[in-house]
Amino acid sequence: MSRSPSVMTERVRHALSFLFVPGDRPARFSRATASGADVVVLDLEDGVGPDAKETARRLVADHLGQGLLAAVRVNPPGTQGHEADARMCAAYGAVVMVPKAVAGPALAALAQFGVIALVETAQGVLEAPTIARTPGVLRLALGHLDLAAELGVDNDHRPAIDPSRTALVLASAAAGLSGPVDGVTTAIRDRAVLTDDLAHARGLGMTGKLCIHPDQVEPSRTALRPSPEQVAWGRRVLDASRDGAVAVLDDRMVDRPVVERARRIVRSATDTTPTSKGQS
Repeated sequence: MSRSPSVMTERVRHALSFLFVPGDRPARFSRATASGADVVVLDLEDGVGPDAKETARRLVADHLGQGLLAAVRVNPPGTQGHEADARMCAAYGAVVMVPKAVAGPALAALAQFGVIALVETAQGVLEAPTIARTPGVLRLALGHLDLAAELGVDNDHRPAIDPSRTALVLASAAAGLSGPVDGVTTAIRDRAVLTDDLAHARGLGMTGKLCIHPDQVEPSRTALRPSPEQVAWGRRVLDASRDGAVAVLDDRMVDRPVVERARRIVRSATDTTPTSKGQS
C-alpha cells in the first residue's frame, strides 16, 4: 500500500529534522519512525555497502509497501543502482533525496513525487538557483562532507563552507522554497557541538538539519523552532501593525519587512505538520 505523495511533500516542505537510516538495517526503521523526526530518510547510498544494495532496495520497498511514510536517498544519477532505485521509488510514490544534485534532465526526471536535492558538489552549489526552480524540487539540502572533500578543505571550517550555505539560502528564497537543510553533525553524542552547529546554521537562514542518530532529532527540532521570546515578539509586531501602517514598537520602527519576518515566525511556531512519530 502506498501513501498519497501530497502527505509527504508537505511534510518535507516544513520539516525541521531529517533522520538517515541505512536501508539494509530494517531493525532500525521502527526506532527511526518513533524518534520524532519530521522525515525519516531510508538510505540506499552511502549508508549501504556495495554488496548490500539490492537487499536494501528490497527492504525499503517492503517498508514503503506497508504504507509507512519515509523519503528515500537513492544512488546518484549515472551510478550503478540508480535506475532500479528510481523505479522502486516511483512504484510507491516516494519522495526522493537525490545525492550529488545538479541541474538537468536527471534531476527533473525524479521529480514526479517530489525531490530533496542534496547539493554536495561545487557544480551543485553554482547551479543552486536552477536546481531550486526545477519543478518538483521541494527543498535544498547541503552535503558539506562531500563538498569539503572536493574543495580540499576541513568540513568543520565554517569560513570555507559558509558561502555554500548562503548560496543555498539565497537560491531557496528566490525560488519560494523553505530554507535549506544543513548538513550532518558527525559528533554524534556531543550535544554542545550539535547545538553550536544548529545555532550557526539557523543564523545563516537554514531551517532544517540532517541527522545521523535519533539522539540528534529532538535537539534539532528544539533549536530550529522559534523561541517563546521570538514568538511573543512576532505577535506583538503583528498586533502593532494591524492597520498596515508603519508603527513604532519598543522605540523601533515596524515597517513591512519587519512585519513579514514576524509573520513567518508566528506561522512557523503554529505549524501543525505532524512528525514521523506514531505515523503508520
